[in-house]
Amino acid sequence: MPAAGALVRVPALSVGETVGVVLTAVVFDADETLLDLRPAVTGGLVAVLDEMRRRTPAATEVTLDELESDWGAVFGELAAAPVMEIRRAALARSLARAELGDHLDEFAALFFARRFALTRPFPDVPAALATLRRSYTLGFATNGNSRAERCGLAGEFAFEVYAHENGLPKKPAPEFYDAVVSAAGVPAEQIVYVGDSWEHDVVAPRHAGLRSVWLNRAGLPRPPGHTPDAEVSTVADLSKALASLAPGAEPVR
Repeated sequence: MPAAGALVRVPALSVGETVGVVLTAVVFDADETLLDLRPAVTGGLVAVLDEMRRRTPAATEVTLDELESDWGAVFGELAAAPVMEIRRAALARSLARAELGDHLDEFAALFFARRFALTRPFPDVPAALATLRRSYTLGFATNGNSRAERCGLAGEFAFEVYAHENGLPKKPAPEFYDAVVSAAGVPAEQIVYVGDSWEHDVVAPRHAGLRSVWLNRAGLPRPPGHTPDAEVSTVADLSKALASLAPGAEPVR
């Protein structure tokens, strides 16, 4: 794997479809791409657990690990549902551990208030967006409930696309990327989608005719079978990666 901050330039899935095409729009996934979500979710769950323990001795033995595991326990059955609905189901499971199930609305409000208060961009994001905005139209498109204006990204994007608004299905549904193309107002081949999920942000956008850049912050091995247009380990390297995709540019290796 490349060292931290290194860029890997690789061929596109269908090189013949994109040779000579100028990229005009860069669209970002939200959670774990631009937004450091994990500390915010943990902070929200800590607030929930503290309040559970304040209300009843039955919560004394409940652990943070158990609250975190409740998301995974409900996600499979609800994967296609809105993220807020999945989180409420996970919280209902958590509250049932201490016989507090009748207070779901209160605890959900507590969780989401804390979660959004703590959700902020990764440190490399603000400067990278400022640089990219000089050359590209920037968009924000997510399955989650991280509204840009609630997460330190107000005013950063020309357009925003959210799953489940007006019936829009989640990624990797083709309709999601159709909505991205419509919002961008340019042909799909002029758009690059940037994100951390191999399936949602690399494979599915390519199938929909967009270009893709895999943001691999953790240095994970690349899954077999597909190839992004580029791979970066920080959004600070994204401007350089996109420049390497311009017609006639020399690949960055």
